[in-house]
Amino acid sequence: MQVAAGSPSSSTTTTTTIASIAAADPDDDCISGSNLGGSGGAPGGTAIQSWWESISKARSRILSLASLLSSPDLALLADSDGPARSLLDSPAASAAISAALSAPSSGTGDDPLCHWLYDTFQSSDPDLRLVAFSFLPLLSGLYLSRVVVSSTTAAINPPSFAGFEAVLLAVYAAEVKARGGKPVLVSVPDLSLPSLYHYPRQPTASSARTPPRPSVGVLSPPLEPQIAVKSTKRACVVAVALDSYYKNISSMPSRSKIDLCEFVAAWAGQDCPCRHEFDDEDANPSALSSSPAVSASSWPHIRISSQENREIGGTAEEMQKLAIREGPNDNHCNGKEEGSRVLRRGSRVPLPWELLQPVLRILGHCLLAPLNPQEVRDSASMAVRCVYARASHDLMPQAILASHSLIKLDRSSRKVAKPKTTSADAPTLNTPSKLKKPGVFLVSRNC
Repeated sequence: MQVAAGSPSSSTTTTTTIASIAAADPDDDCISGSNLGGSGGAPGGTAIQSWWESISKARSRILSLASLLSSPDLALLADSDGPARSLLDSPAASAAISAALSAPSSGTGDDPLCHWLYDTFQSSDPDLRLVAFSFLPLLSGLYLSRVVVSSTTAAINPPSFAGFEAVLLAVYAAEVKARGGKPVLVSVPDLSLPSLYHYPRQPTASSARTPPRPSVGVLSPPLEPQIAVKSTKRACVVAVALDSYYKNISSMPSRSKIDLCEFVAAWAGQDCPCRHEFDDEDANPSALSSSPAVSASSWPHIRISSQENREIGGTAEEMQKLAIREGPNDNHCNGKEEGSRVLRRGSRVPLPWELLQPVLRILGHCLLAPLNPQEVRDSASMAVRCVYARASHDLMPQAILASHSLIKLDRSSRKVAKPKTTSADAPTLNTPSKLKKPGVFLVSRNC
């Protein structure tokens, strides 16, 4: 059996672990001597061998990463019982890889870290593949942002992003193979029925003549194999990679989800007051008018001219507010920004609908999944508001409806969570609101 190179301590630890398990429970079918050889030895021996091979591959990948990043501390992860899972959950490893990927010279064809991510994704170990998946948001964000910046600057020798593209194409090719040349379909209920949830008990004459026909919508057309990332297929390749990331999002660490939310906010590039439009619906107008951070143009009732202003001049003024006026940073709305500009990790990029679909699905998970920490929800809340502002200015009806729905769901979930946090501080039902009379006054006069 071929074992990848590892530290002597790691080999000793694994051998000791197997020996201790066998000594602790000699009658176990998985590791007993009767199943390690003879007619019944194939299942038990295969399980032990596959487990050892996965451990060896994970240790080999971790040791090569530690050597690549010149970080001896990362090599300690190879000695754990689950090296791949330890690497996925390690904040130190995440910080080291993120710093190396964010370097200005990263992403080229000879970038060793991109080669490491490519080889790790090609591994048969599912936990190692999750490690490569966890850095897709950072890699996609850096790739799209740098491509846009390099295209806007007149460079004689444009930089190469072959390393980033190799990883994205590997994920794209795996998804092409998984789909098998078939489109992704969704069944749409028949809207001619009186209800979307059940058929009528007594069918009418018209429904008896024409039985209901379910409609089928195409979420994604069949994917074509790609050997290079062309400018016309760049959004499609990144969208497919993010869709693959969404399928494994339940296993992704929080910092990976936060990376995606921060880059989505940077891709949208809208820091205008429009992103807080729906947050002011329940606020007090008098309190908002006294706040310098909120402008009058962000109030929904004033933006709609308070229902009675239907004149042509008012409509023209509102349409003028929706116009995009490019600023120095391409992030200005109506020539003004709300407060100081937020420092973004990326830059404003084109956002076609095929790219926004997986992005909105991921933001929906980050907003509504019950096990996500609060920092993930806050980052997703800000990102979806930036997407809504961008879609409103770009006049994208699908993105407006989807992002608006996510904002509504986010606001309603936060309202439901507020009483839960305040109820702990409130007095319980058994606590009396005022003092009771002493028991002596309740005694009968005959005593």
